Amino acid sequence: MTKKDDYIQIQLDNLGKRIKEVRKEKGYVNYEQFAFDNELPRAQYGRYEKGHDLRFSSLIKVLKAMNISLKEFFGEGFD
Repeated sequence: MTKKDDYIQIQLDNLGKRIKEVRKEKGYVNYEQFAFDNELPRAQYGRYEKGHDLRFSSLIKVLKAMNISLKEFFGEGFD
C-alpha cells in the first residue's frame, strides 16, 4: 500500500468508528437492530462500521436515520 492508500484507509476506519459511536449514542447496542429499524441493508451497514468504503449518498442516508447533520458528524473524530 502507498501512503495515499494508507491515509484513505485510516480515514475510512475513522468514519466507521464515528458511525458506530453515533449509533451507540442513539441507544442502539446492536448495529443489526439499528439497520433493521431504519430500513438500511444490515450487512452493508455492518461493513460501513468496519471501515469499508461507501458512497456519499449512503452516508447521507445513515446520518439521516441517525438524525445528525454532516457538520455534527464530522465535528468529532477527524483531523
